[in-house]
Amino acid sequence: MKTVLIILDGLSDKPVKKLKNRTPLEAAKTPNLDYLASNGVCGLIESFYFPWQKYPRSDTAHLALFGYDPRVYYLGRGVYEAVGENIRMKKGEVALRANFATVDKNLKILNRRAGRISNTGALIKAISGIKIKGIKFSVTESLGHRAVLVLKGKGLSSSIGGGDADKNIGIKAKSIIALDKSKKAKFTAEVLNEFLKQTHDILKNHSLNKKRKGKGLLPANYLLVRGAGEFRKTPSFYEKYKLKAGCIAAGHIYKGIAKVLGMDLINAQGATGGVDTNLPGKISSIKKNFKKYDFIFCHIKAADILSENGDCVGKMKFIEKIDKNIGSLLNIKDTRIVVTADHSTSCQTKKHCTELIPVLIYEHQKSENREIKFSEKSCKKGKLKKFKQIKLMTKILKK
Repeated sequence: MKTVLIILDGLSDKPVKKLKNRTPLEAAKTPNLDYLASNGVCGLIESFYFPWQKYPRSDTAHLALFGYDPRVYYLGRGVYEAVGENIRMKKGEVALRANFATVDKNLKILNRRAGRISNTGALIKAISGIKIKGIKFSVTESLGHRAVLVLKGKGLSSSIGGGDADKNIGIKAKSIIALDKSKKAKFTAEVLNEFLKQTHDILKNHSLNKKRKGKGLLPANYLLVRGAGEFRKTPSFYEKYKLKAGCIAAGHIYKGIAKVLGMDLINAQGATGGVDTNLPGKISSIKKNFKKYDFIFCHIKAADILSENGDCVGKMKFIEKIDKNIGSLLNIKDTRIVVTADHSTSCQTKKHCTELIPVLIYEHQKSENREIKFSEKSCKKGKLKKFKQIKLMTKILKK
């Protein structure tokens, strides 16, 4: 039997007063998802997150969903972002996420996203190819103000911190620090700090930033970096499960995780990773590629975005759009349909949260669970009960 795993990013939530103390999922009209839940098995998942984290993150949660223990296999966010950008990495290379930001003459951070600058190609060209003590620094443009930084050379380590944080507006940009006492970590922090200094000198004098200042726009004169990761080979999804897998996603992080696990990327026309994504196109891609793969992972992002915007009504309506489009999958035979989320995201706090997430596994078998609705509260009654995210593939494959 083939499997379609649909991940609705940030799907579950906390009850919202505006929705009569219901979550957006509970308030949404979801006849197709309810049918799948009622005629399959369902339960609640406890999302993975490290002890030092306050809430689950998308990268580690997705690894856990695929049955890869992040305590063993996690490479660092930067690696997945880089691979998702089609950057080829070799063992020992270090990748980081980067933001073009705005700082003053004292390096105090004024804006983490440089006024959400776009079209940073000219800036990236100016700072790419810098070499410091045998280490080559490669910068690749990503969406908007984002970029990916890769360090290539010998003696590198991802055990570094500092650089960027969510609450650093108004403070001086932090220096990169070694997180252990190894020579590699100290060396990596040293050369990266020198790189950030050199790029700041280049960026603050760049003609594009002078033009931006002349127009009253914020200059993109500094790189904030975070999420350091070191590339190493990960056992493929096929090696682990003997299943040929494909991925339908727009976000680089999800595509990067899929590629690291050896999944093929499947194109879906109009997939944006936003609220405007082409849902019919994603579902159509599942059906078109159904014969080619044993396992298809389809990621849908917008519920998470709407949560972080505090838009509970928009989230509810988007869930209803998802439900409408999923309906066309119900008649595919010999298919296991799995629907869940990577983590919960609260419309109230506009952040990820630790609420349990619902899951359904449907295999075209009629059930007596007619009272089951696909929601946080109703799935609590399901046969699967509560289990840890790392166990999902075991539940799916019944091993």
